[in-house]
Amino acid sequence: MIILNIAFYAFISVVSIQIIYYLFLFSKFAFLNPKNETQKKNAVSILICAKNEAENLKKFLPYILNQEYPDFEVVLINDNSHDDTLDIMEEFAALHHNIKIVNIIPTEAFYGNKKYSLTLGIKASKNELLVFTDADCKPNSKYWLQEISAHFSTSKSIVLGYGAYAKIKGSFLNKLIRFETLLTALQYFSYAKSGIPFMGVGRNLAYKKEEFFSANGFINHMKVRSGDDDLFINQVATNKNTSICFTKDSFTISNPKTTFKDWILQKRRHVSTAKHYKAIHKVLLAIFYISQFLFYALAIALLLSTYCWQIVLPLFLLRFLIFYIVFGQTSKKLDEKDLIISLPFLEFFLIGMQLAIFITNLIAKPKYWK
Repeated sequence: MIILNIAFYAFISVVSIQIIYYLFLFSKFAFLNPKNETQKKNAVSILICAKNEAENLKKFLPYILNQEYPDFEVVLINDNSHDDTLDIMEEFAALHHNIKIVNIIPTEAFYGNKKYSLTLGIKASKNELLVFTDADCKPNSKYWLQEISAHFSTSKSIVLGYGAYAKIKGSFLNKLIRFETLLTALQYFSYAKSGIPFMGVGRNLAYKKEEFFSANGFINHMKVRSGDDDLFINQVATNKNTSICFTKDSFTISNPKTTFKDWILQKRRHVSTAKHYKAIHKVLLAIFYISQFLFYALAIALLLSTYCWQIVLPLFLLRFLIFYIVFGQTSKKLDEKDLIISLPFLEFFLIGMQLAIFITNLIAKPKYWK
């Protein structure tokens, strides 16, 4: 009885924490309407770091080159590929004057380090405004570059965009991947709106070259194999220099993983960088994820025992109602409406997967950058 009593009060605390996160943090993005920023025509450099991406470049690079924007270059970084990536880059460069190729020949000190390759690409770029995406990404419209670049200003030197994943009909894994991506976006957009930006995704990210060199590039975390996007943003983003862009024209769409094994390996890499975040971000993220896990664990235990179920059940449903409202709004905003009906099941399954990934990372280090 004493254990159930402790669990009951712990459950009330956990529900309170979850409601605070959803109502006072995540709602700042969920109910935010995108601003129509004044379109600017400043010269932009798009950077794409590719390692064994010949087929993806053939498929997606034309969408980058066909952007409706008056002045931009595309810096293609061949990161020691073993396929026809460099040949494909050269074929495109022969047809488009605004392509610049940076061919990386690895040294012993930096072999296989994407940050080293990106640094050389940034140094080779000619423009102050840098926009980053991946070789397997497709802009959601021909106005992608226009939308992202419009958020730069004299005070805003970082722009966080949304990198969605393509929908695969009938695939539970695809829905899980897109739900996890939606949750991540809800968090980093909401934190940015709250004045404590903590990450961005390299599939759709932009910042000024001056910001990169002022921070000495990736030097503070060069030895961390991942994190060329989130760790850099965690280091340099502030409440004053960061803007968010989430109009549908500004999305990028990437190819998702199609097997649980590949997706888990990808998530293990992503999760491993979180320990290098600033302390405030680690604390806030940890509280949220722990409260998520405890919400389900304690609710199941209390409801199965029927202990104070007249209170537990309404609190359980209240949290779900708020969760549904916030996620429903976010799903509509980020064009993931088909996930709404499956939200509770996806959340429950994702929590289990995250716990397994966390434990696995404690046992063995994940592999990085191909």
